[in-house]
Amino acid sequence: MRENRVKRILRQGGLALGTHVGGIADPQIVEIIGLAGFDAAFIDMEHTSLDLHDVQAMVMAAERVGITPIVRTPGFDPAFILRLLDMGVQGIQVPHVQDAEAARAAVKAVRYPPEGERGMAAGSRAAEFGRIPLVEHMAQSNREVLLACMIEDMAAVECINEIAAVEGVDLLAVGPSDLSRSLGVSGTPDHPRLVAAIERVRMAAQHSAGARLALPLDHAAYPRNAAQLKAMGVGYTNCAPTPEARLLKSMREQAAEARKELG
Repeated sequence: MRENRVKRILRQGGLALGTHVGGIADPQIVEIIGLAGFDAAFIDMEHTSLDLHDVQAMVMAAERVGITPIVRTPGFDPAFILRLLDMGVQGIQVPHVQDAEAARAAVKAVRYPPEGERGMAAGSRAAEFGRIPLVEHMAQSNREVLLACMIEDMAAVECINEIAAVEGVDLLAVGPSDLSRSLGVSGTPDHPRLVAAIERVRMAAQHSAGARLALPLDHAAYPRNAAQLKAMGVGYTNCAPTPEARLLKSMREQAAEARKELG
């Protein structure tokens, strides 16, 4: 497995920039993301209709442009995560991790023994179809695969110190929209309760077993720019919007401008 660009940035103490692949099932979107200068392509299988064939093509595109393919899974299913890892996915983001037990289960699913319980497949694509010796592949995977646990429920915030203490978690990824919903403050940007909850996660990350904080850039519920995120110690951010939203905005502006010129 090649070096994980996002994990390299995390090790160096930097802020890695990712952006959404969105729901357009075309690997060229991933190539564009890489050519635009992002560090990661965020492939969302929780809120889109993307299937495994779509994801594999996107992984290959990410490899071509040297960025990290991160997949948000629909839920927590070790067997499904295994299939993603064996095809070469370099990052797994598990939604709605609510306690340390769930975080430990996620680590077991993404790490080979002795760090976890990931099943072995010596001839997988991730092992270059057997070209890389199994022991070497296992060590590479444990070093380079990124695990992000999503903190998007107040139940998770209440036990965030225990979650942060789980070894093998690379990112504590806050989901401001769902966390706002859980707090009962949806639709109120920068609500004090949301700000306080995120601060608890930030502090836990500072004293974690190795996890960095992840927060989205300029999120509607928690608007922060890149410099502000860096000052908070954030290690990874997703830059909205999705490609289809970017495309729609650009096309609407062009059409409106053309109609204005027509009178």
